[in-house]
Amino acid sequence: FEDVKPMVFAGIYPIDTDDYEDLRASMEKLQLNDASLVFTPENSSALGFGFRCGFLGMLHLEIIQERLEREFDMAVITTVPNVSYHAFTKKNPDEQIIVNTPSDLPEPTHLDRVEEPYIKASVITKSDFVGNVMSLCIEKRGQIKNQTYLTTERVELTFDMPLAEIVFDFYDRLKSISKGYASFDYTPIGFKQSKLIKMDILLNSNPVDALSALI
Repeated sequence: FEDVKPMVFAGIYPIDTDDYEDLRASMEKLQLNDASLVFTPENSSALGFGFRCGFLGMLHLEIIQERLEREFDMAVITTVPNVSYHAFTKKNPDEQIIVNTPSDLPEPTHLDRVEEPYIKASVITKSDFVGNVMSLCIEKRGQIKNQTYLTTERVELTFDMPLAEIVFDFYDRLKSISKGYASFDYTPIGFKQSKLIKMDILLNSNPVDALSALI
């Protein structure tokens, strides 16, 4: 047996910091009937104490958030979803550092390279929307690998693209540009080196770690 590997990571924090222990108890109960939920405690200077959670995908994240609110009456804040990266330092270029949050990234002066998870994405759509789908995937840093006409009207497009680009609004936009006709599936294909930097958001001139992102 293997543990289920989470695909999407987000922070969940109680709106009222006094509810931290109640949130922990609620998450533990949820985990009893959903073994694919993974969480570890984390601390944010902006949001206080909360949990770093791993989900199978965006739908899983929404379900967990909804269950926390409905079944356990918890008021929570969810940070922007992201994925796990691998960082390597100049001092130990062979030693892999797992980066689950942007604040885990080593200082740029010490950084040798960063690798991010890639997926093989398969989109089946009507031939009328091929141009729109290609434009969206290229905008999301995708590289087209194959284009197959299944019938005169249905096309399968295959892309290699970063997992980080699909965890936020990709699926909604795909459905929108194809008028609901496109279907989407993906499989992980490993990590590839990418040019990534940390972007900090300042609030009143102070960086807020919960708003940081790797871009």
